[in-house]
Amino acid sequence: MTLAHLDRTVRTLRVLVVDDHRTFAELLSGALQSAGMDAVGVAHSAAQAVAMAQDLQPDVVVMDIEMPRQDGLAATRRVLQVAPDAVVAVVTAHRDPDWVVRAAQAGASAYIPKDGSLAEMIDVLTRVQSGQMLVAPSTFTGGPTCAPAASPDRGAPPQLTRREQEVLDCLGRGMQVKAIARVLGITLETARGYVKSLHAKLGVRSQLEAVVKAQQLGLLVPAGD
Repeated sequence: MTLAHLDRTVRTLRVLVVDDHRTFAELLSGALQSAGMDAVGVAHSAAQAVAMAQDLQPDVVVMDIEMPRQDGLAATRRVLQVAPDAVVAVVTAHRDPDWVVRAAQAGASAYIPKDGSLAEMIDVLTRVQSGQMLVAPSTFTGGPTCAPAASPDRGAPPQLTRREQEVLDCLGRGMQVKAIARVLGITLETARGYVKSLHAKLGVRSQLEAVVKAQQLGLLVPAGD
């Protein structure tokens, strides 16, 4: 746990909610306030979100993807420029794994489905930290995606060795390869070899895609379980 993350967990999180659906935004803001967070404001457009983030410097920005004029992913990049200490949690109806990757590429640090439970959302918001992508477990266990796309049959999950599973579990917690090697007591090259093997077995090209695919296949236990 970083010092920045420890500081955020000790004090009340200041949260900015961004969603063009005013009713949803107001209800979510109120729910987060009732849960003990400090809901510092509600924005209904990308431009408003950037202006409020610059003025308020929140700890967490809860960002919708679908918004008029400029989408939430473009807004995420701009928000992080004006509020570099903030983390962005994307809250969306999109469930396709491609959106998770796009959100991470935009700089988001969490991905939460809109129709998931409030308890899950609060849990993710209190654990999210910069430099990782925390995907809410219900992202791949709930309803259909809002933007369905043709995808290959998932088939049966690949058979992993005990060590490969340990490495995968570490990836699922947002750990980098150097940290995995240190925690598991193996060399950096050996750790990289296991990661490469996981990429091949899962049919992915990055650590983020590996975690997303593993969650889809039920190979990762949700954090806290």
